[in-house]
Amino acid sequence: MTWAILVSRPRFCQDYVPRDIAKCDNLSMQKSKKTPWMPADEYGRSLPSFSLNLLVRRMSHSVAFYENVLGAEVVYWDEDFAALRVGGVDFMLHADHTYEEHPWVDPLASGMMRGLGAELRALGLDPDEVEARARGARATIVEEAKDKPHGWRETMIADPDGYVWAVGVKIP
Repeated sequence: MTWAILVSRPRFCQDYVPRDIAKCDNLSMQKSKKTPWMPADEYGRSLPSFSLNLLVRRMSHSVAFYENVLGAEVVYWDEDFAALRVGGVDFMLHADHTYEEHPWVDPLASGMMRGLGAELRALGLDPDEVEARARGARATIVEEAKDKPHGWRETMIADPDGYVWAVGVKIP
């Protein structure tokens, strides 16, 4: 089994003159040579109707954050892609370079804050433990753990790319 390789011509190839185009034909947005745990099409068909995919600058930093701070189960990861599970919910990370031909390539490269206005919520993770792990990992704590009027005790933590996770438990 092999992972489906996203093949397209990188942006720098768009300006090549025709005699140079062969230099771009064998390039791929995939960097990893690792054999994934399942084929891309099989994974894609296994996803629920609604799924989450976050684009990240440095896969290793993001995977470490999710594993060490949010206690994620790392199903699979390489420098291009990660499949993770937090609180029983599966989600994905894709490295920026895998979106090289996407309209977001320039905004992603600009370094602007990501995910502003979106809040990822996970019920069932102890907010005090998550906050302590976040402090230990020197992650950004957006809001310290506290009881909220909506019935959760929660903390808000930003991942290395600025995506904010509100994690907590129901207040008895």
